[in-house]
Amino acid sequence: MAGARQWIALLGRRDIPTDGVEDYCTFLGRALAPHGVELKLVRVNWNGRGWLSALRQLSRDATEWREGWVLLQYTALGWSHRGFPIGAWAALEVLRRRGVRCAVIFHEPGCQTEDVRWVQRVRGACQDWVARGLYRGAAKSIFADWLESIPWLPRGGAKAAFIPIGANIPALRPRAEYVAENNGAPKTVVVFCLTCDSNASRELGDISYAMRSLAAKDVKLRLVLLGRGTAEAKEEIARAFEDVPVEVLNLGLRTAEEVSRTLSESDAMLCVRGKLFPRRGSALAGIACGLPIIAYEGAKDIFPLGEAGVHLVPYGNRHALAEALAQVLLDSGLHERLRARSLRAYEQYFSWDVIAGELLRILEEGPSGP
Repeated sequence: MAGARQWIALLGRRDIPTDGVEDYCTFLGRALAPHGVELKLVRVNWNGRGWLSALRQLSRDATEWREGWVLLQYTALGWSHRGFPIGAWAALEVLRRRGVRCAVIFHEPGCQTEDVRWVQRVRGACQDWVARGLYRGAAKSIFADWLESIPWLPRGGAKAAFIPIGANIPALRPRAEYVAENNGAPKTVVVFCLTCDSNASRELGDISYAMRSLAAKDVKLRLVLLGRGTAEAKEEIARAFEDVPVEVLNLGLRTAEEVSRTLSESDAMLCVRGKLFPRRGSALAGIACGLPIIAYEGAKDIFPLGEAGVHLVPYGNRHALAEALAQVLLDSGLHERLRARSLRAYEQYFSWDVIAGELLRILEEGPSGP
């Protein structure tokens, strides 16, 4: 890209089988390109080379990065096998000593567990300590969570900013105007991703309960599951729906374009991987495709996700989940209002053009540092 300013997106270990942080950087780079910024993805290969060698290589590379910004992408497991991400702080210190302007993109704001066991408490304390250290050391700190929701963050600081993350799939408009009446075609409910642990059984139980309840109202239904965790749960999915009169399609992992097409052709999304929060990637994908989303309520303030077409029910209340799904699918007026809200929220908050423009505005105000 001739004449473009070069920025660096600095990543840790690649997540398998899909890497949401890498996808974030790819989509962000595409949106920055029309503004004359080339975003180059660079990984600190501590997982393959060991920390000492990886940091030495980072120090050598950083000598070429003083003219632009380095955007350090932070998640705990991106910088540690077991969630003790001290390596992220070490990488930032290397960049600072090389005179590089560094902004930290916090995909996680700190402690990622509510577990009360002592090992988890120590892990959580380490994550909070690292997050505070990154905040202090960075010239700018960008959070994907509303700033007031981060308990350790100093109030009124000039270097912290909130920018929502976008969907890691192309945005597609939904299909033609929704018709609630049962015209013989099944209503398609989509589930994008399941938790890859024992929680998948609970999630499938909630989903099957809601689908069974709606099928009892003589509504013809199709359930489509795709994304992370769905292929691994193939047998559990079969057991959960063996006596439910619903067509079930398990598509597993698909390309971003295929995910967009599937979502845009669906009628509603169930999002039951715990309580809804602003960084829930599956919900953001649904918003990008104009879907009404039925989800479990979480934090009191989930701005701007709450501006989209989300229909929230109390956490763990399967009956309320089933009732909400029925309302959305059988009331065309409600369906259209929720769909319009999702499309409006996407254009206002979650499109990559908006995200890139806000990032440019914040960074080009000039670095403020320790």
